[in-house]
Amino acid sequence: MDEIDRRIIAELETDGRLSGRALAERVKISRANAYARIERLVADGVITGFTARVDPTKIGLTTSAYVSMTVRQHSWRDLQKRLRAIPEVRHMALMGGEYDVMLLVRAAGNDALRKVVLEQLQAIPGVLSTRTSLIFEDADN
Repeated sequence: MDEIDRRIIAELETDGRLSGRALAERVKISRANAYARIERLVADGVITGFTARVDPTKIGLTTSAYVSMTVRQHSWRDLQKRLRAIPEVRHMALMGGEYDVMLLVRAAGNDALRKVVLEQLQAIPGVLSTRTSLIFEDADN
């Protein structure tokens, strides 16, 4: 990766809908070069996809929380599959430190969040404990 690739990535992170022409103009390269570089960045796995950022409250997900989990060692792979099956789990990370896993959970209210944590997450084999921290305001929204 060179400086032009880094500039392409920065522009696409700001606006993933940029046309090849607009991207080429901003980065000051030809359109053909821009398309070739994007294709290479995708093929190399640097760019893993293009997506829309959505305001969760505007689609009814009014309650958000970080849920930290302590889990049995060596259960991460199975746990990951089960967590991906829960639609309210929007992000997950394997951590080092006090907790093993950190989740971003977005739910349609406190009752829905309670059900996710108490009925779904804590029911997964290998989960030893959870700790929920409510998000009052999200800086991205």
